Amino acid sequence: MNGDPRVPLLNVLPRVSSPPQDASKLHVRGASEFIDDRPPVAGEIQVGVIGSRHAHARILGVDPSAALALPGVLAVYTARDFHENIWGTIFKDQPLLADDVARYAGEPIAVVAATSREALAAGKAAIKVDYEVLPAILSIDAARAAKSFIAYERRIVRGDTAAAFASAPHVFEGHTTLQGQDHFYLESQACIAYPKEDGQVEIHASSQHPTEVQHLVAHALGVPYHSVVCIVKRMGGGFGGKESQGAPFAAYAALAATRLGRAARVVLSKDDDMIITGKRNPFQNEWKVAVDAEGRLLGLEVHFWSDGGAYADLSTSIMERAMLHADNAYYLPAATIIGQVCRTHNHPHTAFRGFGGPKGVATIEAILEEVAHRLGLDALDVRKRNAYGGPGRDITHYGQRLENNLMPGLFETLEARCDYRTRRAAVDAHNGSNTDTLRGLSLTAVKFGISFTTRYLNQGNALVNVHQDGTVQVGTGATEMGQGVNMKIAQVVAGAFGIDVGAVRVMPTNTEKNHNTSPTAASSGTDLNAQAALMACERIRERLLRVAAAVLPLPDERRPSRTAGLGTEVEVTEGPADYREGDVEYGDGYVWLRQDPARRLAFSDLCREAFLSRVQLGDYAFFRIPGIAFDKLAGQGDPFFYFTQGVAAAEVEIDRYTGENKVRRVDVLMDLGIPINRGIDIGQIQGAFVQGMGWVTTENLVYDQGFLVSHSPSTYKIPNVQDTPRVFNVDLVENTGNRKNVGGSKAVGEPPLLLATCVWTAIQDALNAARPKDAPVRLPVPATLETILHLLPEPSA
Repeated sequence: MNGDPRVPLLNVLPRVSSPPQDASKLHVRGASEFIDDRPPVAGEIQVGVIGSRHAHARILGVDPSAALALPGVLAVYTARDFHENIWGTIFKDQPLLADDVARYAGEPIAVVAATSREALAAGKAAIKVDYEVLPAILSIDAARAAKSFIAYERRIVRGDTAAAFASAPHVFEGHTTLQGQDHFYLESQACIAYPKEDGQVEIHASSQHPTEVQHLVAHALGVPYHSVVCIVKRMGGGFGGKESQGAPFAAYAALAATRLGRAARVVLSKDDDMIITGKRNPFQNEWKVAVDAEGRLLGLEVHFWSDGGAYADLSTSIMERAMLHADNAYYLPAATIIGQVCRTHNHPHTAFRGFGGPKGVATIEAILEEVAHRLGLDALDVRKRNAYGGPGRDITHYGQRLENNLMPGLFETLEARCDYRTRRAAVDAHNGSNTDTLRGLSLTAVKFGISFTTRYLNQGNALVNVHQDGTVQVGTGATEMGQGVNMKIAQVVAGAFGIDVGAVRVMPTNTEKNHNTSPTAASSGTDLNAQAALMACERIRERLLRVAAAVLPLPDERRPSRTAGLGTEVEVTEGPADYREGDVEYGDGYVWLRQDPARRLAFSDLCREAFLSRVQLGDYAFFRIPGIAFDKLAGQGDPFFYFTQGVAAAEVEIDRYTGENKVRRVDVLMDLGIPINRGIDIGQIQGAFVQGMGWVTTENLVYDQGFLVSHSPSTYKIPNVQDTPRVFNVDLVENTGNRKNVGGSKAVGEPPLLLATCVWTAIQDALNAARPKDAPVRLPVPATLETILHLLPEPSA
């Protein structure tokens, strides 16, 4: 296999089947193992933390004496027990345990180790902490007034927006308020630390970033990286909440394990998890837009303000992605995009599916919805007029050319498939005659950039080991959290060797075998790690060519002087193979010559011959995404490898008397290139969309003086099965133009969440039906029942 190893995969991947996620049967039977399913070992202890009761307070003292007097309580640790008590993914500004000052409600202050969960709970309750309560900054407005910021203001500028505003026929100004969202993964933050000899420790974690866990534990304990191994088998969901924020809990477990010489287990309750960990960043965005009479964008200015919380975490990168997605699918002739992260005394907010993308996308979609209403135009027509496409309209506001753009066709196709025009007329007729309900219809888009905008993270590695029986073990830097990355990698490897996917097992992610990994995030887990696995398979196939030359006949004109029968050791040279890659084909568990397909050799037999001939049947490969170059200070360059695109339409119905919202129908159409696994991708679209619906409609985070009070399923409302659209159509367009990525596929994890914006804009459409043109609704996220009811006009008598 010569040249670009990604291209041949277009022909060898088993495209016909869509095997389910590798552990799906185990999940259904309740037999899959998560962290807390691991059997306890002798002497294992339980570890937990106590958190601050105040959003901002000086810690005057921590008294553990009452706790340590209780039976089963073994130890209480504070900040001074760590070798290094500071961490942070971008900026090291966050303590593992608050020492002198607590800066958010729930911030860990002490670690408690006990022999049982009952003893742990009693010990936590017995610890006395004395506080001096300090003034707290609890909102973006308060942070702006106090000039309390994280890092510097960022700008992306194209053209002259001031000139556009001065000459435009119409200029509108407004704001968009977008609140946060809890990850609500089914498996809470969890890990087990096993002390090993010579100061080593082995961590089994529910983490999207094993390398960060490894490094943080090493720093916390004062040991080198090679003394810490982190293993991730699977997570019960992550959604970004286990990218960075799971690492401190591993440090708590490791501290107790190494001090007491016993395995230490941390498993947070759902309440503690929600109280302690960060959420999707809240944003308040101010905007000004210039348009012509048909709603075409002439200039756009957006000032993004986000709540980063008490510490930086990933908020600056989240802000960057919000700014990069301020255009979404629409061409901006002139744009000034400004972003500033605010420092408050709230949770240190963190990654969440879509990162900052949903904030940029929701803002521009709300702007276009308002433009359409003010000008008396159909919002879909306004979006189509502004979509990328056509001469001179394929460069983003940050200077990246939009290649292989299907956006105009996606709009046209879904408009026809969902019968938009007929339904638009029906919705308008309903709103004009029905006094009980209002309906709304909206069709929005997504153009989501794929790759990390931090360049060094765009790397993956894979270890592929082929056994003598033809089965394969694969280890990569990707972590499985239910998204199906293991199955996709298995399919890539199976396709490369022409074997059944069941003959490939993707092993738990392990920093001992796959080191220096990047987080499984930014929708890039498959892109980075499947490509690395394919490159390793390519090298193994090259060596197998030489074995095949010894046991299968060549065409007469290139027949070598040596021949060998099965089971005979043959000498395999390191020089050029007698076969070229095109001579040999793999499929259905066999290897054969293209010129003589009737003569076949089982792949397992070929592997056995390779072993007998002392041929290496394993390989390690490294892949880095090419062509990414983005100047963060200038706000210009190519931050993305490619874009995943899609469109979605939603029809909603609102009860005029209660504000209750029902999603009557959703239609989704996405360009995912040539999918590796269509079934998994459809599932990701459905799940992401519903999660996005939760963000824009029901998931309301309620705080009291910085303390989260909606911290359980009874008070925090994620969508349930009754909330899913009554009609939910999902389809893909096959696009063979994405030759950059493995198998011509495209990433799917995050982009569909942003399409749920159409539910929110459909609610805006419904509410605007009862409002004059000059008073469009400014709908916040989430658009809860209470919010909608407040915005509805009084029902007529």
